[in-house]
Amino acid sequence: MNPTRRMAPLLAPSLLAADFGNLQFETERLAGSAADWLHFDVMDGRFVPNISFGMPVLQAVHRHAQQPIDVHLMIEEPQHYLSAFRDAGAANITVHYEACPHLHRVVQQIKQLGCRAGVALNPHTPVWVLEEIAADLDLVCVMSVNPGFGGQTFIPNTLRKVAALKELLVDSGSAALIEIDGGVTLDNASALVEAGADVLVAGSFVFNSPDPVATLAQMRQQLVAPADMEDYN
Repeated sequence: MNPTRRMAPLLAPSLLAADFGNLQFETERLAGSAADWLHFDVMDGRFVPNISFGMPVLQAVHRHAQQPIDVHLMIEEPQHYLSAFRDAGAANITVHYEACPHLHRVVQQIKQLGCRAGVALNPHTPVWVLEEIAADLDLVCVMSVNPGFGGQTFIPNTLRKVAALKELLVDSGSAALIEIDGGVTLDNASALVEAGADVLVAGSFVFNSPDPVATLAQMRQQLVAPADMEDYN
């Protein structure tokens, strides 16, 4: 593979939009799909006005998953639950900047557990707040909708925000991946990647389609340049 070519973005279907009554089936049918990660949203009803699922469900999903599980903690005081989520199967753990007054300490906790450490930013939070910690991060999750509910409309300003974040990471010497969460579809995926996105989370767009596996394949085909297809496969 040509080392100067940018790798195709990772695809992370969000299980928040999957059939909760049949998560084993949903997880197993994604095993051979274009999904690189499985995105797992945890909500506590405090940080966001909704409650989703926690450690026992993650443990159950992990038993059937073939891809790494990307855990997004939309919760208050996440530092109390990090080891439990790691033990339940998390490969990545992302906490919210807005929920962590001692963010550096929490990031180091995640790293010590052997997980990728991520920080999520709400739509109103500017990227410069990460300037002092960017070099320590493995992942930055840019919320392109307000956190708490699936199926929301993509916020257009996200494109500008991603470009600004990419510049900050380069200037900081950070190798952190940029993840986009919320309202991702075929209509905006290419523009997000051009702006600097490395990971695309898609929930409703994937699971509300007639065939989620085919939808992921279509997204992969759109985002991988023809010259890269042989290398990717």
